[in-house]
Amino acid sequence: MARQHERRTIHVDGEWRDAISGATRDIIDPADARPFAVVAEGDEKDTDLAVEAARRAFHEGDWPHTPVTERAALLRRVADLLVRDREELGLLESRDAGKTLEEGRVDIDCVADAFRYFADLVAAEAPGRVVDAGSSDIHSVVVHEPVGVCALITPWNYPLLQASWKIAPALAAGNTFVVKPSEITPLTTIALIDLLTEAGLPSGVANIVTGPGHSVGARLAEHPDVDLVSFTGGLASGVKVAQAAAPSVKKVALELGGKNPNVVFADACATEAGFDTAVDQALNAAFIHSGQVCSAGSRLIVEESIRERFVAELAHRAAKIRLGRGTDAGVECGPLVSEQQRAKTESYVASALAEGAVLRTGGKRPEGLGDGYFYEPTVLDACHREMRVVREEVFGPVLTVETFRTEDEAVALANDTEYGLAGAVWTADAGRARRVAGRLRHGTVWINDFHPYLPQAEWGGFGKSGVGRELGPAGLAEYRESKHVYQNLAPKPVRWFAG
Repeated sequence: MARQHERRTIHVDGEWRDAISGATRDIIDPADARPFAVVAEGDEKDTDLAVEAARRAFHEGDWPHTPVTERAALLRRVADLLVRDREELGLLESRDAGKTLEEGRVDIDCVADAFRYFADLVAAEAPGRVVDAGSSDIHSVVVHEPVGVCALITPWNYPLLQASWKIAPALAAGNTFVVKPSEITPLTTIALIDLLTEAGLPSGVANIVTGPGHSVGARLAEHPDVDLVSFTGGLASGVKVAQAAAPSVKKVALELGGKNPNVVFADACATEAGFDTAVDQALNAAFIHSGQVCSAGSRLIVEESIRERFVAELAHRAAKIRLGRGTDAGVECGPLVSEQQRAKTESYVASALAEGAVLRTGGKRPEGLGDGYFYEPTVLDACHREMRVVREEVFGPVLTVETFRTEDEAVALANDTEYGLAGAVWTADAGRARRVAGRLRHGTVWINDFHPYLPQAEWGGFGKSGVGRELGPAGLAEYRESKHVYQNLAPKPVRWFAG
């Protein structure tokens, strides 16, 4: 794997640099709360230099005009390099973000898949869409061009995966970019910039500024020379990004999280195999990566007739989830990413219990795991829609339980959220599955499954889960402008005016 750049983690116009201010930041291992890396702490000045380099590369460089086949070939080389460095990158992702090593490895696989997908997508496209103008003397075609300079602001929970969902389509479309990874988990994104360089990407096309959102992210969002800003993160920050981008009328894509329902009908559990699968998937939905997933199935909405058996078994299994450092053998769930995130989780659980929720398991810090930011997988029963823990995104290992009696009630509960990112329906009735999926106001609906990943399918949400889409053809379209080229092969005077 390409080397990590100790302190020199700002990459502008092909060069690794310190922050202009000389500031640095310690990167903390959430499994033991100790620093294990140091990165440059950039600010507005570093950001301006990066945008300037990206603008120069777009207007004066070759990348926007590079043939599609060559751009696709570079993306495939990047995918091959990711496969080559899978173990090291997976380990780095595990230590930086706190997830298990196996989760880190799977993330790298998904990153490679994203680069291959967008390479294949652009390579297979027609050069333009012919528009029938009704005359053989007219040649009319709609072509796609890169947007320009893209500001890519990524979250801390899936650092490299979320970066790839932005970087791969941006490059496939011929753009240049500045990426700002989360200041908490920047290390694998830094490594990716090295891989892009190794793959042959020209200088100035890919730039990275490590630093906080209030300076680097805010400057990218407002910068007049940025043509598009793509942001993944929390709702409050997303609103600020949109407000900052508005005066320059740049394109904006926002993925802002969710409060995702996992609806379980009794008929899905009519057999022992069906019951076991639904419980197992509910655990996966709620507790993978300690619940720090925008699409986490943190709201279990279960039919009343099976509620007690289902929740009892779920809580029993949740209590057995093995916590620890993600690289240790046998560990199934790592720590939360920071002390701030754990304190936030604790406050939500405390408010839920004060509002009448029933604790079925968890609800505290585990013993014997040192100073890491661990929190037990928590199941809260007897929840209702007035509770904060049900309405707001916790981003921690907390599952709430609500119940329903009828299909209409299940749909109403699932849709009773200001978010609309993802949801799932568990039922043995194919007709019900289609009906309920069609009525759910969520950008992704899984039927008898949770969390499958398909780069060819669009990802994004309704309501306050954001605007725009990532992945799929629509994810590529976010990074393009459409141009209509109308050519008159036999021009004639129009004679609108006397003279």
